[in-house]
Amino acid sequence: MIAVLNLAVDAVEAQLADDPSLAVDVATLAARGGTSEHHLRRMFASLAGMPLSDYVRRRRMALAAADLVGTDDDLLTIAVRHGYGSTEAFGRAFRAVHGAGPGDVRRHGGPTRTQPRLRFHLSVERSVPMDTRIVTLPALHLVGHAARVPLVHEGVNQAIADHVASLPAGSLEDLRRLNDVEPRGVLSVSDDLDPDRAEGTGLTYLQGVATTSAPPAGLDVLEVAAGTWAVFRTEGPHPAALQDTWAATATSWFLSQPWRLRPGPEIVAVQACDAAAGTATCDLWLPVEPA
Repeated sequence: MIAVLNLAVDAVEAQLADDPSLAVDVATLAARGGTSEHHLRRMFASLAGMPLSDYVRRRRMALAAADLVGTDDDLLTIAVRHGYGSTEAFGRAFRAVHGAGPGDVRRHGGPTRTQPRLRFHLSVERSVPMDTRIVTLPALHLVGHAARVPLVHEGVNQAIADHVASLPAGSLEDLRRLNDVEPRGVLSVSDDLDPDRAEGTGLTYLQGVATTSAPPAGLDVLEVAAGTWAVFRTEGPHPAALQDTWAATATSWFLSQPWRLRPGPEIVAVQACDAAAGTATCDLWLPVEPA
């Protein structure tokens, strides 16, 4: 996977050098590397600390800043060269990256925020083995109560906490009676996530259960096709241990296993919880396919 990511970076650089006005075709980059767009975006974001789309935008704006300082071309020419149809749209994108407008940079030579070209390297370290199993599930329904919330990578997601607190009394016990298949118990389901997993982007969160029976009226339903899942057991401070494991699947597990992520919901099943101690034992279910 490290080689695939570096090939993707090389392709991005080649395209920006050849014609920075064109959008980067991530699906083609993934196909060239023998992987899926979904998996490539997730691995890039986890290992680089930024979405692939952000990296492309920052590199494009680095080239644009060099044009502003090193050429006499007017702002519209530079904007069009880098894929923008107006100086206004170009100016907004430029300021979002550099913190200064194109005119300021042209007059004063800066300030600009340089985005170096990335290079991925494999570092072999002593690590803690991950408690993992591979499970094949039939088609099932995830039923419960859903809400649209922002993505939060670290700490408590207050929007999710507020949603769970707003559920009617006794609703979780009613849901438990519907659970007739793995994953067992009340589930925290994240679906329809941004492909790059950018902080603050929206996702559909469902508090519910898995069932193969026809779901009752009045509940939100996510239909899940039959498929294979990697299940990671996490133990410790909650939600920190779970979030650390979620990140480690990308930075460690997938780099050494013959599996890759496929589109689908990501599920957390809490097996035990000590609210007073702030700890929990959870199973993290990620949809996978052979790499």
